[in-house]
Amino acid sequence: MISEPGSTLEIRAALPAEAETIAALHLRARSTYYPDGVPQQEFDWTEAWRGSIERSDGRVLCAVRAGRLVGIASFRPPEGAGADTVKLFQFHVDPDRWRGGIGTALHAACVGEWRAAGRRTAVLDVHVDNVRAQGFYARQGWVPDPENPPAAGDHHLYLRYAVPPEEPEEPGE
Repeated sequence: MISEPGSTLEIRAALPAEAETIAALHLRARSTYYPDGVPQQEFDWTEAWRGSIERSDGRVLCAVRAGRLVGIASFRPPEGAGADTVKLFQFHVDPDRWRGGIGTALHAACVGEWRAAGRRTAVLDVHVDNVRAQGFYARQGWVPDPENPPAAGDHHLYLRYAVPPEEPEEPGE
């Protein structure tokens, strides 16, 4: 848990019963960067999130403050990648809670889990119109993926993150 003045931010595994709430947060966040409206509105995102939560090879983390779900992250190994690679499939903070440290704390929790699982590289794709998220990822240390340069007409940028090794404890700590 991360304490902040007046409230505590808890980051924990998502529960299948939270799939509908997670899907609603996902829609609110995605609605901020699609200029022509959110695609796949007829898609059953609640069921997709429930499936992600229940996957044995993946993880969905959620950030909760004052009993309210305020952030989500979903990751798992990408198909065809080495055992040391993980893909961040979804990462969203409730737009009403932007710039409050939630994304940074949630990202740090993801990195901690990746490190503990022996992952050394993380990859993701971000929508080209989501400039805000691109800035966030750059501040966290993500860089353009040299193995996946942008193609003409592509709607996504591909980023890569070098998972830092665990820092050794200083003597006496």
